[in-house]
Amino acid sequence: MQQKGCLKCGSTNADQKEVAMTGTGLSKMFDVQNNQFIVVYCKDCGYSEFYNKKSSKGSNIFDLFFG
Repeated sequence: MQQKGCLKCGSTNADQKEVAMTGTGLSKMFDVQNNQFIVVYCKDCGYSEFYNKKSSKGSNIFDLFFG
């Protein structure tokens, strides 16, 4: 059976945002934020999943979060 909603609390109240993070080595030293992600998070409990923005072109991130 496929579960819909947040994996932690079952809520369907979610949102998404884009974040950027540094990597390792020189990019970390010079604070170059070359890693971009889409974060889908539950507004009720805060559970979050990160998706690589480069590999998620054309897909609906909410579908991945809610099954």
